[in-house]
Amino acid sequence: MILSGTVSFFLTEFSDLWYNFIMNFRETLKINKNGHLEIGGADCVELARRFGTPLYAYDETHIRNMMCAYRDTLEEEYEGGGCVLYASKAFSCMAIYAIARQEKIGIDVVSGGELYTAMQVGFSADKICMHGNNKLQDELEYALNCRVGLIVIDAYREADLLEREAQKRGMIQDVLIRVNPGVEAHTHAYVQTATPDSKFGFSIADGSAEKIAAYVLKKKHLRLKGFHCHIGSQIFEKQSFCVAADKMLDFVAKMRNGLHLTTEILNMGGGFGVWYTDEDEKTTPEGHKAYLRALIKTIKTKCAEYALPLPKLYIEPGRSIVGEAGITLYTVGNIKEIPAVKKYLAIDGGMFENPRYALYGSKYSAILANRAGDKPSELVSLAGKCCESGDIVGANINLPKANTGDLLAVFTTGAYHYSMASNYNRNFVPPAVLVKNGKAEYIVKPQSYADLVRNDAVPDYLNK
Repeated sequence: MILSGTVSFFLTEFSDLWYNFIMNFRETLKINKNGHLEIGGADCVELARRFGTPLYAYDETHIRNMMCAYRDTLEEEYEGGGCVLYASKAFSCMAIYAIARQEKIGIDVVSGGELYTAMQVGFSADKICMHGNNKLQDELEYALNCRVGLIVIDAYREADLLEREAQKRGMIQDVLIRVNPGVEAHTHAYVQTATPDSKFGFSIADGSAEKIAAYVLKKKHLRLKGFHCHIGSQIFEKQSFCVAADKMLDFVAKMRNGLHLTTEILNMGGGFGVWYTDEDEKTTPEGHKAYLRALIKTIKTKCAEYALPLPKLYIEPGRSIVGEAGITLYTVGNIKEIPAVKKYLAIDGGMFENPRYALYGSKYSAILANRAGDKPSELVSLAGKCCESGDIVGANINLPKANTGDLLAVFTTGAYHYSMASNYNRNFVPPAVLVKNGKAEYIVKPQSYADLVRNDAVPDYLNK
């Protein structure tokens, strides 16, 4: 590939910045003496040799550090109390719930499958919050049978169904109502969830939120504990969270005055941004504490203004806990250069294990893990192996000149990769390993061809 002087200068500057990032940004992600990338003290070349590629690798220390950062800040700086709920949709497996249990935080789940997974490791049901804009009846019944701590109502039908099922069981279920505060966060339209046109929540602006609150308060087997909102994902502007809190507290005060409702729980959701490329802010546990501190300050100020008791504060970080903790390792296969157009590096993964580029053009940074000290020298696109022209994992990635067989590491793939993976083209969903102090163990085992056909069935008449 022929590089212009401007692009060559950019790549030189980028390589210096990237090397400093690897060496200094995260303690357990570095380049070792062999010039190989390490995660959690484990050589990525060895990880690929032992577990194969593609492979999701997670740094356990980073996951725990992020959980602790949120938990400790909430405990130390918010007198009203509350709970950190890990957002399962980012990455759900038994091991992540076991870590959350050990770190004494709660979880939120959005399906019966996520709830079942958590229950398999003995997670305390009273520290589980269930979400969803269209929870199925069997999912709600399962949640009630498990005695989950909170269920977030997002429809009148749901309130009726919960009331009926709770009555059958002779129980009272604690609930929140999902509210749409109308805050437009600066993020991709597909991950904005609190704009006026959203499938989630009841609008404050048009009075819908107040109406559903009055409706739920009449239910004898539901106990309305408060309200929930979530303004979107991958948000870096602290002010967005503060504006949302401001609007929510205005609403809480209105509910006290109009419905005589004391809001005991205010769940402000998640959405804290993480680093993918140098277009993003570099994030650290301390940086994420700052988001929470700003949110806490706003809530305290507004409660004082309205003479409201401090509600318990719940937050739901997911991506910011596991996103940067994860990398994906690939082996470079075919290399195709189209003169004066583009260079493709084909990898053994693709949209079946990372659909985010295909969905909304997500950007990534990558490095050759077996030659991690080499400086970038060209722009390439990472082509997946699926039978789709749009199967691209990353475009305009800065890399050294790669060879077939090189080991590629794509960064910040811990969230919404395994959880969104599929068996498209009957490819395997990659396994995942948890790495700590140089040791790695499976947390998701590899699939086999037998797994791909396990649930297939052939009607008898087709065998004739």
